[in-house]
Amino acid sequence: MPLMLARLHSMALLGIEARSCEVEVDVTGRGMGFPTLVGLPDSGVKESIDRIRSALTNSGFASPRCKVIINLAPADIRKEGPAFDLPIALGMLLGDDQIRSPLGTEYLVAGELALDGRVRPIKGALSMALMAREQELCGLIVPRENAEEAAVVDDLEVYPVASLTEAVGFIAGELPLEPFTLDREALFARAAQYDVDFSDVRGQEHVKRALLVAAAGRHNVLMIGPPGTGKTMLAKRLPTILPPMTLQESLETTRIYSASGKLNHGLGLLATRPVRKPHHSVSTAALVGGGTVPTAGEVSLAHHGVLFLDEFPEFNRTVLESLRQVIEDGTVTIARAHSSVEFPADFMLVAAMNPCPCGYFTDPRRQCKCSAPQIDRYLARISGPLLERIDIHVEVPAVPINALRDMQPGTDSATMRASVAAALDHQHERFGHNSTMSNARMTSRQLRKFAPLDTDGERILRQAVSELGLSARAHDKVLRVARTIADLAGEESVSATHLSEAIQYRRLDRSL
Repeated sequence: MPLMLARLHSMALLGIEARSCEVEVDVTGRGMGFPTLVGLPDSGVKESIDRIRSALTNSGFASPRCKVIINLAPADIRKEGPAFDLPIALGMLLGDDQIRSPLGTEYLVAGELALDGRVRPIKGALSMALMAREQELCGLIVPRENAEEAAVVDDLEVYPVASLTEAVGFIAGELPLEPFTLDREALFARAAQYDVDFSDVRGQEHVKRALLVAAAGRHNVLMIGPPGTGKTMLAKRLPTILPPMTLQESLETTRIYSASGKLNHGLGLLATRPVRKPHHSVSTAALVGGGTVPTAGEVSLAHHGVLFLDEFPEFNRTVLESLRQVIEDGTVTIARAHSSVEFPADFMLVAAMNPCPCGYFTDPRRQCKCSAPQIDRYLARISGPLLERIDIHVEVPAVPINALRDMQPGTDSATMRASVAAALDHQHERFGHNSTMSNARMTSRQLRKFAPLDTDGERILRQAVSELGLSARAHDKVLRVARTIADLAGEESVSATHLSEAIQYRRLDRSL
C-alpha cells in the first residue's frame, strides 16, 4: 500500500468567526490500530472516528486497516462539533488511495456524517463561506441544507452534497455538480415580511407614540401597566416600524444565528429584525453569552432587533445588572483563559412590568391588594443605574371596552414607519449618511452641538432635574429623546414643547 498524506481545507468556529483549519490525514501503511486524532479536538470531535468508519463502510468504502494519524491544524485552536466528519472521511479515502483527486486543496469542506453516509447540516456555514471568499478558494462543499445559507455570499461557488458518496464522486471528478444558484434579492424581498401590524392593537395611541419616538432614535423603552393591557403585543410589533434591514445588517445577524445553530433550514437569510423574548428565569450566561466554549446569548441574537424582557422585576438582579455595560457598548466580550471572543449586541431594549406585585395598582377596574412598602420593594428590584439607561418610561393603562370593540383600526405600522424614516433622514444628514450613529448614542459633545435649548427649554429642564432628581446620565437621556421628538416634527431646533414630552417619559424616576 502506498504511503500517502492527504490535505483538505475546513474551518473551526470560534464564537461567530470561522478560522481556517487544515485537515491532514496520514495513512502510514505501517502498523495497526485505531486512528489517532490530534490538534486540540474536543470530545465531540474525538467521537467522530467511530461515526466516520461506519459511514465509510455503509457507503461501500473500506476503512483503512493500517495506522492513520489525523491532524487538525493549527493545534492551538480548540476544535469542536461534527463539521470535521466529511473532510476527515475524504482525507482517509485520499490517503488510503481509494480515490485520487487534484481538487482536495481547492475547496473548503465541512459536514456531519450519519452512520449510513448521509451528510447532515452544520453550524456556521455563512461564516465559513465568508472565510472561503477571503482566502480565494474555488468554493465550498457543504451539506445540502446549508447551501442556501452559504450561497448568499457573492463570488463564491457552493456545491451542496447529500451523502458521502456524492462528495467522493465530486472530489474524484466522476460526478459533476452544478453550483447552487440563489437570487439573493428575491430571497431578501420574500423574507422581509412581517406577520403583525400595529393596527392590530386597539387603543394605546399614546403608547404607540412613545414607541414611535423610540424607533426613530433607537431609544430603550420600559412599559408599565397592569396585566392584559397589550404590552407584549406592542413590543412584538416594534420591529415593523424600524427601517428595513440592510443587506449588511442581515448578514451580521444571520451569521450569529448560523453559528448558534438557530437558523431555520431553508431560510438562508434573516431579513426581518429579530425579537428575542427570554423568560425571566434566564441565567446570565444565557442572556449575555458565555459557557466553557463561549456562545452567543440572547443579547447577541437580538442584534439589529429587539430584546423584550417581560416581567422585568422578576429577572434575577445579577442578570439585569449584566446588561448595563452591554447597553452602553453594543458588544459583549467573553474572556476565557485560552481565548477572548467578542459578540455584537446592538439591540433595542424593550422591557415590560406591572406597577405592583399583584399587577392592579393602576387598573381602575380592579382593586390593588399591595401595601405601599410592597410596591416600593417591587419597584426597587430594578436598580437606579439600569433604569437610567432606559430612555423612555411609558404607562400602559387598561383599555376601555369602547376601544376594544371599535372596528376602526388604529395607527398602522406603515404610517409609523414613514414617520420613523423621515426622522432618520434628519439624523443621516446630521451624522453623515454612512454613519451608524443614532440620537440614542449621541455623545455629550454632540448633544451640546445638536440639541441646544432656548431660555424656556433651559428653565423647564432645570426644573425637571431639580424635582425628579435626575442624574447627569438621565439629563442627557432627556435631551436625546427631545432631539428625536424634534426630528419627528421636522424641526431643526429643540423647543420647550419637545423637551416637555421627553420629560414625561421619565416619570418612573419619581418612584425610585
